[in-house]
Amino acid sequence: MISSSLNIDVRMLYVKAFHIVAVVCWFAGIFYLPRLFVYHSMSRHEPTRNQFRVMERALFRIIMTPAAVATAVFGLWLVALDWNFYRASIWFWFKIGLVIALYGYHFYCWHLLRKFASDEDVHEHTFYRWFNEIPVVVLIAITILVVVKPI
Repeated sequence: MISSSLNIDVRMLYVKAFHIVAVVCWFAGIFYLPRLFVYHSMSRHEPTRNQFRVMERALFRIIMTPAAVATAVFGLWLVALDWNFYRASIWFWFKIGLVIALYGYHFYCWHLLRKFASDEDVHEHTFYRWFNEIPVVVLIAITILVVVKPI
């Protein structure tokens, strides 16, 4: 019986490690894509704008979205491994709310990417500078919830 519980603990640590890696990769994209939007919105040189389109699309499709999916898969796996603990934790439900908001941010980035792709962007670079700060606040809040568990 001890061997069985040890295997579950080790499995949980591996799942947690892969969840953290996925989150880090996702946030790398979430931080960088709006920064590309800042520069894209400031650019008036068409070849440069085309290069931004390629970079934005690749970042979103090759890094951000797979990392977002992996974050969800490993996160759900973690929850499944210890559902009773998470279900009873108030901090966890606040974290889930913030994570859902972050997925909304992700999909809004996709919307903006499509606007840039069709040259229909309507925002100034200052919008994207402020927009870029939202995930920083969410990351800080989620980290405090997970590490400190204040509630």
